[in-house]
Amino acid sequence: MKTETVAAIYDRRRRSQTAATERAVQLLRKGEVIALPTETVYGLAADALNPVAVAKIFEVKERPRFDPLIVHLPGENWLERVAKIDNRSRAHIKKLIAQFWPGPLTLVLDRQPIVPEIVTAGLDTVAVRMSSHPVFAEIISALEKPLAAPSANQFGRISPTTAQDVFDELGGRIPLIVDAGPTTHGIESTIIAVHDGKIDILRRGPVTAEQLAGFGKIGIVMAPKRITAPGQLPSHYAPKTPLRLIDNAESFPLVKNHRVGLLAWNASIPEKRFAAVRPLSHRQDLREAAAKLFRCLRELDELDLDLIVAERVPAQGLGAAILDRLERASHDSDTSVPSGEVPEMTNPFSFIRSRYFILNSYR
Repeated sequence: MKTETVAAIYDRRRRSQTAATERAVQLLRKGEVIALPTETVYGLAADALNPVAVAKIFEVKERPRFDPLIVHLPGENWLERVAKIDNRSRAHIKKLIAQFWPGPLTLVLDRQPIVPEIVTAGLDTVAVRMSSHPVFAEIISALEKPLAAPSANQFGRISPTTAQDVFDELGGRIPLIVDAGPTTHGIESTIIAVHDGKIDILRRGPVTAEQLAGFGKIGIVMAPKRITAPGQLPSHYAPKTPLRLIDNAESFPLVKNHRVGLLAWNASIPEKRFAAVRPLSHRQDLREAAAKLFRCLRELDELDLDLIVAERVPAQGLGAAILDRLERASHDSDTSVPSGEVPEMTNPFSFIRSRYFILNSYR
């Protein structure tokens, strides 16, 4: 299959659809799967109400069927067509929607029968959100149907934040990539469930716990016994190169003849000690760090390194979401060192040859 990349040009004053929108809608109506930009990461989109089209998402991503998908809505008027809202939580949910929609907040609600079971992985709930990206919004509005759209990459790998990332992962597997430049947030949406006045954060993201705290008591779901939302499996967002979390690159013990790359957070960057360095933010700005996270990981992963080490960011605000991604990305390497501890091993690279992949959660 030939993959076409079409640049999206958005102009609020324009009354007619762009060529990119027309082509995207045409393919979606035919039941095809295409890549679209969102404000979080690029998504692999298909008609959410067409189970055959949704099945193609799983095939293209090589994604296990037990992983549910997020349903993106054309407008708020679609919410109760795909989801049921408990009357006890209605006012609470409406306040959250008024504050954070359209935007990177996903709500897990009871599912309406119109949503195919393949979308929800057989669960009685459905994850829904409205994207604030103008190109995505234009396309879904023209389609006039919800879209299922997990991240546009192979299952378990680093999420794509540019059209080129998508092409590198899925070129030859999908007919169209709509290119609207780099994404804004760079990490996937925050996912929550609301019940009895409490907000459970099922996946951390751009909407932080601190922002949500004004709307109810916050609970963080760390390791659920069963998957109820995207991003809950322990291993995810992983580079092919083993990844390890550290506190400070200055004190990390290097081994001779091993090429190590650094994903840097601290202001002092010991560049001469590492084969390659990618700073998340020279200003130590967490929003900049989140936007650059997956891009920097991809760049390091392409350098044929023996190991990537990532300095921990602060665990507050958006930093908690960045740490969540890094911890899951390093899970298969089994090399994350608790804060303040020094690993007891003669050779820090002894794990490399035994590294393996396990099933990963969706974006």
